[in-house]
Amino acid sequence: MPNSEDRIATNLRTLLILEAIGKAAEPLTPTEINQSIGLPKQTIHRLCATMVAEGFLLYEPGGKRLRPARRSRTIGAGLLHSSRDHILRRQILLELASKIRETVNYVVPEDDGMNYLDRVETDWAFRVLLPIGTHVPFHCTASGKVFLASLDARKRKAYAQALTLDRKTANTITDPDDLLRELSLVSKRGFAFDDEEFMDGMIAIAVPVLDSEGRFLAALACHGPTVRMTLEMLESFVPEFDAAVKKMQIMLC
Repeated sequence: MPNSEDRIATNLRTLLILEAIGKAAEPLTPTEINQSIGLPKQTIHRLCATMVAEGFLLYEPGGKRLRPARRSRTIGAGLLHSSRDHILRRQILLELASKIRETVNYVVPEDDGMNYLDRVETDWAFRVLLPIGTHVPFHCTASGKVFLASLDARKRKAYAQALTLDRKTANTITDPDDLLRELSLVSKRGFAFDDEEFMDGMIAIAVPVLDSEGRFLAALACHGPTVRMTLEMLESFVPEFDAAVKKMQIMLC
């Protein structure tokens, strides 16, 4: 039968130690920390010693009980700061969704496509469901196209030639040169459409969220069914999207 050390992944052990200390109301000894982890005695003492040496933990006077040191406190403060950013971003999305009465999304680029990191659903009964965590292609979505359009000409061309331009609908752009022309237009006007290119019966618009250096961070997007929306209607939302992006950029400063 495997022992407790075999069952706990190596890269999780120090995190479990930090979690145990973070939950405790007072400093703990390595033995007390280990009560919720169950590692061999020599392993928990070795790991604690390493974390002390690296500045993540600190022994209380007397040398028996451990508390968080500077590096752990820095991590904690950073995580709390990121959480506050998420709360503020969420409020901006809620405000935008209440104005346009359609689903809005915060979408970030990842290796296998654009990832829906956050969203606020419309209150319409009929909606297109793309849950948080959904990955969608670069070439046939509004969010993917604003990301590609943010790249310099050389990188755009490299992406257009390297991507698998799968046909999702009759409107999907599958020719690299056509995609490059579309991206040039997106770059000039500052937003992108998905004109039923990813899914029949669904259209979308996206604008880029850039940092203070002009680098792409995410796309702010809206999508919905063609029975309720038109491209002209989506374009009329651009001022509201631009205002939301400015608020997000202030948050990032």
